[in-house]
Amino acid sequence: MTKNRLSSYQLPVISFYCLLLTAYYLLFTVPAFAQNDGPTDDDVNAVAKQLYCPVCENTPLDVCPTQACTQWRATIREKLAAGWTEQQIKDYFVQQYGERVLAQPSTNGLNILIWVLPPLALLVGAFFLARYLQSVNAHRPAPASAPEPADDDLAAQLEKELAKRR
Repeated sequence: MTKNRLSSYQLPVISFYCLLLTAYYLLFTVPAFAQNDGPTDDDVNAVAKQLYCPVCENTPLDVCPTQACTQWRATIREKLAAGWTEQQIKDYFVQQYGERVLAQPSTNGLNILIWVLPPLALLVGAFFLARYLQSVNAHRPAPASAPEPADDDLAAQLEKELAKRR
């Protein structure tokens, strides 16, 4: 009976392949663990879209090329990396620069007028337009009625006179 033993030259070959396989796994898995899990540009831009540039008027922070906006986006990235929520970051910028930096104003205090007045103005305008159109139609004179048919005798006499002149 012969036992199946590894020959003396097979052991180093198997060890070499095991070592090579281990190196392969370490080569491709360690960089994956070493990657930074910090906020992505999409995360930063999601917050930056909700803020306006402090320098340019009516320009969202995510598309503004100024140096101030670049610094603000860097601040947003730092705050996100520190674990801040979007609302905390917006509150931070409002505290620093006022509510004018918000893309969507809050509904507190006098800002409620921003949300209520435009639809209210449209409704009032539609009401007055309807009233105006009603008054114009009410004062319009009735259309003239068709002329009454002429007397047949009179029409016949008129035809005779016209025929004489021809």
